[in-house]
Amino acid sequence: MRVQVIRAWHGRFEAQELDLPAGAIVADALAATRITQAGLAGYAIHGERTTRDAPLRDGDRLELLEPLLADPKDNRRRRARVQAGKPPP
Repeated sequence: MRVQVIRAWHGRFEAQELDLPAGAIVADALAATRITQAGLAGYAIHGERTTRDAPLRDGDRLELLEPLLADPKDNRRRRARVQAGKPPP
């Protein structure tokens, strides 16, 4: 089966197509890819968080997730304060 592995950074990305045997799991794809896995925060299949033991299907896109650089809730609060005319914290 064909699986695409993708890791994205700010302004760039790396992708690799893999041919894996039927019944492969995320850990199998991680072992087969040449993409660097240092500093990962997790994994997703088509944008849905998953684990290393999750099964893969033909055509899946396995995404290697980076840690968040900023807390989305803090960013949202900051934008709301600015829109309300208040100084950011």
